[in-house]
Amino acid sequence: MAGKEIIVVFGATGAQGNSVACALLEDCTFAVRAVTRDPSKPAAAKLKQAGAEVVAGDLDNEKSLEAALKGAHGAFLVTNTSGQHADHNKEVTQGKLVADLAKRLGLKHIVYSGLENVKKLTGGKLGAHHFDVKGEVEEYFRHIGCHMTSVRLSFYYENFLGDYKPQKCEDGKCYALNLPMGDVPLDGISVKDLGPCVVSILKHPSHYGGKNIGLSAEKLTVAQYAHIMSEVTGKTIKDAKIHHDDFEKRMAHGAKHMADMFRFYMTRPERDVEVTHKLNPKVKAFRPWLEENKAAFCKECKE
Repeated sequence: MAGKEIIVVFGATGAQGNSVACALLEDCTFAVRAVTRDPSKPAAAKLKQAGAEVVAGDLDNEKSLEAALKGAHGAFLVTNTSGQHADHNKEVTQGKLVADLAKRLGLKHIVYSGLENVKKLTGGKLGAHHFDVKGEVEEYFRHIGCHMTSVRLSFYYENFLGDYKPQKCEDGKCYALNLPMGDVPLDGISVKDLGPCVVSILKHPSHYGGKNIGLSAEKLTVAQYAHIMSEVTGKTIKDAKIHHDDFEKRMAHGAKHMADMFRFYMTRPERDVEVTHKLNPKVKAFRPWLEENKAAFCKECKE
């Protein structure tokens, strides 16, 4: 560890941060400073055992952030205040605080888990809060001249294990995949494949630094996702061909913003499969990911 440049990883016990921290530790080019609100978590202990320096840090606490960033070469930042009562202004404030500190402390490279500012791009016609706030943070990094690369993830495959799992049809004989995409391909990737992409970006700052990089393992239509699900699981799973308006009615919370996310996906925002595979040659396409996660998937889709 001695003499290595330090990369600070925020949210190191969360899905994205843990993927990045583990990939950095496996690569061994950089020393890893893993930041988590609760260093006593089993996931934090596991990172420490693997060689990371684990420190307590809170994106709402400037002193803890300054201590975490001091002496570092770079950082991976993910902001997230999602949920039913999400404070989206708070997420922007958190991102700006890290940007200000990174610039003042002289960090050379930040990789931020960003997204497009959908509201701004569409002139207010669409608004997906969890996209828009990250777009604002991206803009702020660049406004103050802090060297930042944005990695824009596509639809998580892991969503199929939760909120977007297939739903049993009324006749009880099949399952419906309710994604309002029509026949437009939906970019997808496993969150676990983010880490190696970030490592490649940090190792090649002259090539990837300052860019917006859209990550995607594969582009599939909803019908294609459903077909693969059927083949791997033996269940009959179909594209529900659901319309955005009907999708909104089914969503309990944040319906308009989630529907607008899919409306934005239908405009085909830039997600580059070729670049993603270059950054992470082992990135999994949907079929092998599903085969690997078949037990968890089938548990969610009970008969």
